[in-house]
Formats: sequence, structure tokens, C-alpha cells
Amino acid sequence: MIFSSNYILLILSSVLLLSVSGTSSVSILDNFMQCLSLYSQRSIPFSAFCTQKNSSFSSVLQSSAQNLRYLKPSVSKPEFIFTPLDESQVQAAVICSKELGIHLRVRSGGHDYEGLSYASEIETPFIIVDLAKLRSITVSIDDNSAWVQAGATNGELYYRIAEKSKIHGFPAGLCSSLGIGGHITGGAYGSMMRKYGLGADNVIDARIVDVTGRVLDRASMGEDLFWAIRGGGGASFGIILSWKIRLVPVPSTVTVFTVSRTLEQNGTKLLHKWQQVADKIDENLFIRVIIQVTSAGKQQKTVTTSYNALFLGSVERLLQVTRDSFPELGLTRKDCIETSWIKSVLYIAGYPTNTPPEILLQGKSLFKNYFKAKSDFVKEPIPETVLEGLWKKLMEEDSPLMIWNPYGGMMSKISENEIPFPHRKGTLFMIQYLTTWQDVKEDETKHMEWIRRLYNYMGPYVSMFPRGAYVNYRDLDLGMNKKNETSFIKASGWGFRYFKDNFERLVKVKTRVDPDNFFRHEQSIPPFPLESEPEYCEA
Repeated sequence: MIFSSNYILLILSSVLLLSVSGTSSVSILDNFMQCLSLYSQRSIPFSAFCTQKNSSFSSVLQSSAQNLRYLKPSVSKPEFIFTPLDESQVQAAVICSKELGIHLRVRSGGHDYEGLSYASEIETPFIIVDLAKLRSITVSIDDNSAWVQAGATNGELYYRIAEKSKIHGFPAGLCSSLGIGGHITGGAYGSMMRKYGLGADNVIDARIVDVTGRVLDRASMGEDLFWAIRGGGGASFGIILSWKIRLVPVPSTVTVFTVSRTLEQNGTKLLHKWQQVADKIDENLFIRVIIQVTSAGKQQKTVTTSYNALFLGSVERLLQVTRDSFPELGLTRKDCIETSWIKSVLYIAGYPTNTPPEILLQGKSLFKNYFKAKSDFVKEPIPETVLEGLWKKLMEEDSPLMIWNPYGGMMSKISENEIPFPHRKGTLFMIQYLTTWQDVKEDETKHMEWIRRLYNYMGPYVSMFPRGAYVNYRDLDLGMNKKNETSFIKASGWGFRYFKDNFERLVKVKTRVDPDNFFRHEQSIPPFPLESEPEYCEA
């Protein structure tokens, strides 16, 4: 028995205590819970449901939400948040949402840049299935692998790997609070990408709940679906329960550094040189550039470029590499810190010096603010004159940020259709543009218009036909699905930017595994309309 009759009565009496204004929510929750009782393999405590009338609703909704823009009162909220305790309850949530016609969103870490895992601009009412309780990690050093559930953060994963071995790691994100479930669905790049590729390149199995409520692994889902979920974007094909990942070797000693240069310190010329070497330098060296507007004294502003790096090796070897390939950086021994791989994770993530690795187990973000982001891929060095114009644009904004991430190495060796993430050979680096603010009363339009102007300015100097974008830096300016509308042509507006020609294969997979478009959001992969299916079906 899943629920006792007394337990059901207790739940229903609790629900009926809600005000009349919540009648719709009561009905949805009532029906959902009764349905769950039929399909779940274990009892579900009432605490697994959090409605808008619960005093804890705001804290639960905000618990892992990263972009405060999507927590404003004007943004639609879920009818309730359901936090399953095991896989069977995720299965039951899918079955019941489908049977009852309830739109669901799935949250693993809450880092979706446009809040698509916890907000909805196009469809209400909706519920959230929050995977926060599914976060077990099993590391097997003997076969260089680990199983990690979708609700765990990559920081937790890194810690559990290092707990078992000082010479193993995993090449995923730099931010330690990313939910691993959604992170890998978009690709998952990090400071070892030039050596080992993306996190998604190093997935060897997965468990997913499909639209019928079945749990599938790689063997049962088939290679097409397994291909699609590794880089094809989250929440289009099912709910990721867990990934089996391949561990990669790391040295017992690695080296990190951050070297900063302002415009007055020849920053423009140095950045121009970085563009020419960053993708060609030793693949053990990852040097990203963090670009910010800083104070130059006497109410003057300047642009500071910070070269933030991880080298998989000793400081002696690093200095030899930079002397040979990037002497203009002027790197010295005193700029460098030799450390363990797990402590390099903390360094790159921005934690203060001497922060213990155990902080990674908290799964908390260092940064929460209101923000808008965009992305680009660069194939030719951006001229110095264009950079000088870029600095002027940055100084127009209150709190702008750009991060340039180098490619090359393993990223150039993997085919662009190996997985859906296509931005490979020929890419010098990726740009992330950000504008952030802290006060809900600030004029959001001002910041949004600024970043759009900046994006337009950069258009001639980045990839074209299509102008590429990174799906994990979700950008709704590129277009949105509409409720009850399936349009391959409209979705192509962002689909080819994120996935290039892989978009068409993703649509074919979607059409096969979820033809009725149950798993959907503002930028989910659409199925082909039924009347078009014969034209596009695989032989």
C-alpha cells in the first residue's frame, strides 16, 4: 500500500484548509497526489509538496534559483513544488502530469539562465518537479567511473571524486553549484575542456524517465536518444535521473594563476595576442579572460582583463610553456600557486584562499543577482580597433562582465556531430556577455537594451551563418516557442544557433520519443508536425 486511507484523509484535510482563492491549486494538488498514490512505490510525505500557501514556498522556490529576474512578483509561479525522494516518484510525477494534463518544469540545480526550470513565460498553470533530494554519488576508481544523480551539484561530484583519489577528476563546469543533471544536457565546459573535452563528451551511460514513465538506460533508450541528451539541451526528451561519467586523470600537483592588466598596462594589445595563442597553446593549459570595468582613481574608470588559469602540471613546466608560447603575459613564479586538483576547483570558482573543500558539499552559489546573458563563438581574432570600441561600450554600463573561454586542444579533435554540441574545430574562443544588478527597483529595460546593443556591435566579428550560441547560456532573445504551437521553422531561429545541423537530428529524435511534445518549454526541441513526419523520418 502506498498511502493509508487515514494518510489520504490527512492530506486532503490539509489541502482544504487553503483559502478559496487557491481553489485551482487545491484541485490540481488533490488530483496529483491521488494519482501519485497509485504509481509511486513508496509513501510520499506531505512535506514533499510545497504550495504557494505554504510559508516555506518562497524559500523553497528560491533555494537554487540563480537569476533573480525570474523570482519577481510579476513572474508566474508554480502551483506547487514536488520534491521526489526516489526514481519511482519521478516516474509517477511524469505519468500523473501527463494523465491530468498538468504542465511540468524540472529543476536540478536552478542555474537555467532564463529561469526555465522554475518559471514559465508561456504556459500556466504549471508545477515544478525539483530533483534536490536525488543527489547520491557513487565513485568507482577501479573502472574510472562514477554514477551521479541529477540533483547533485558538480561541486559535490568533484569532492566525492577527490575523496577517493587525488589523481582523478571530471571535466565539467567552473561554477561549483551547477546541478549536474541539467549542466551536462547542454555540454558542460570547464577548465579541463582543452585536455578532455566537455562533461557531455565523458558520459558513458545515463538513466532517464521517458514520456511514458519508464526508466531507461543507454541500452534500453538506444543510441539516438543517448546522443540527444548529451548536449541537446535540458527538458526536451525526458527527465534525467543520473549520469554515469568517465573519470579523467589529473596530476597530483596542478598550478593556478590570475594575472590582471588594465588598459593603461597595455591590456588591449595583450588581449589581442591572447586571441592568437589561447587555442594553440599546450592543451594542459586553460587561460580564460575575465573582463570587467574597474575604478582607475579620481572617479575614472578603466577596463581590467584578468587571465585566470589552470595548468595540469608543475609551476616549472607552466613557466616553460608560457615563455615559449605566450611571453607577453609576463608570468612569473610569484604569480602562480601549486595546489591539488580539488583545491584548484575552489580557486577557479572564486572561493577565498584556504577555503576547505568541504564547502563544495553545501551546493550553494557564490553569486545570486538579477542578470541577462548572451554568448558568441569567435573564429578570427577581433582587431584592436574593435576592442577599443568594445571598451567604450562596456563603460556605458553599471556592472558589465565578459568572460572569454579558450578552445582548441581536445575541443578541436572531436567531431561537431559526435554529440549535439557542435562548436568545435575552428573556434578560437567563446564569449559570455553579462550585465548584472542587485536592486529589484532598478530599471531592467536599461540593462537589457544595453546588452542587446553590445551584442549587435559584436555581430560582424563572431561566428556567422549561423551566429552560434551556447545552449547553457540560454537566451530568449533568440526566439521562443508558444503555447500549443509546434513550429520547426520558428524553433530553427535558435535551434541552429545552439546546435548547427545537429538541430535537425534532435528534432527527429524528439518526434520519435515525445511526438506529443509533453516535455516542453520556451526553447525546447519541437517534434515535427504529424503531417510532415513521413518526409523527415529516418529509414
